[in-house]
Amino acid sequence: MVRFEIYLSKGNDYRWRLVAANNEIVAVSEGYETKQGAMTSARRVQQLAQIAQIKEL
Repeated sequence: MVRFEIYLSKGNDYRWRLVAANNEIVAVSEGYETKQGAMTSARRVQQLAQIAQIKEL
């Protein structure tokens, strides 16, 4: 199951990480002052990923 995990980091800020079905961490966010800030960011990334294009450079 692919999932976003919201957690309190060692730096005492909230972050999200995107975890693949094989439990590998594939993305990590910047730090947020509140858990709600991290949740909002994760939801936004989830929405944008659905419409994001892949561009070969």
